[in-house]
Amino acid sequence: MTRHAEVVSAAERAADALDFFGRASARLRRLMPFDAAVWSATDPETGLVTAPMLVENLGSREDCAAYWESELLEENVLPFRDLARAAVPVAGLRAATGDLPARSARFRRLLGGQGVHDELRAVLRIGGRPWGSVSLFRMRGGPAFGAAEIALLADLSGPLADRLRRFATPYESAGEHDASAPGLLLFDEHGEATSINEEARRYLASLPDGPSKPSALGLSLPIWLIGTALQARAIAQGRDRGSARIRIRTLDGRWLTCRASCLSGPGGRPGPIVLVIEPAAPADLALIVAQAYGLTPREFEIARLVARGLPTAEIAAALFISPHTVRGHLKAVFGKAGISSRGELVARLFTEQVRTSGATRG
Repeated sequence: MTRHAEVVSAAERAADALDFFGRASARLRRLMPFDAAVWSATDPETGLVTAPMLVENLGSREDCAAYWESELLEENVLPFRDLARAAVPVAGLRAATGDLPARSARFRRLLGGQGVHDELRAVLRIGGRPWGSVSLFRMRGGPAFGAAEIALLADLSGPLADRLRRFATPYESAGEHDASAPGLLLFDEHGEATSINEEARRYLASLPDGPSKPSALGLSLPIWLIGTALQARAIAQGRDRGSARIRIRTLDGRWLTCRASCLSGPGGRPGPIVLVIEPAAPADLALIVAQAYGLTPREFEIARLVARGLPTAEIAAALFISPHTVRGHLKAVFGKAGISSRGELVARLFTEQVRTSGATRG
């Protein structure tokens, strides 16, 4: 068994994504020692961190919040958003800076003071989609991460992402959210939470445990929501052109969408940030679930037409392909999703109540 296959094999036995991170980290540490680590799931559309997150032997909750603030708002070497698009989505800080890690703001501001000698970070991606991020740290007295270790983690990026995305598939027990108003959180221009409604408090209570930051509102805010708000600030400042949005799974398996935007203040200056939390829209959720099952763009396109009730002949005509090709794609979709009928396909990928009277035709 190859070295990277040992890590993947250990992670495959995980019961959930957090267990996955723990198993992968433990096995990887045997192959390339490190002193601390941060493993996080990421939204495959935006690359922003989401639940769960595993932090091993590194700093305090406040340090964790400062780490992501630096990541999104300061000039850094190797930001995750760049690694996600790089030819090789893995790099070591010392190797990338010519052994001058202080060129990176997060090292000057945080890591150096915590005794970190080097950081090796990676994006776990497959099909161009980032499903997770990893930072490994060696403290002073240890060696910098070498080329062989960087190559090992690069070899793991795709296989680990492939397994991590499977945890985004639906829970059989997950039901529908009760209809309610969106949850609202307001952050001031300094990034401090200033207001919250009761719906947001209820949504926060449904989220899994993880790194958080105390607030003046009498509750701790998860790093994932803080990161989303920081991304809105980064977009307002012109540091990024992406989206300040994540999907996050609740303790009972439902999906929420969290999105943030920066309001304008007097004179056009950046003002407060508003963050909205609400149940994920069916169309939005369908895409992430389809990606979790590994559907190709064409397979997902056909699944959407099935959900609209189109029979095979009409799908073939709409896509300018043969009915035989449509049936072949549907067979592949059924196999990946572990289902056997069009009705099951609609229920599995599209949680919205849609008319399925025509979804079993053809």
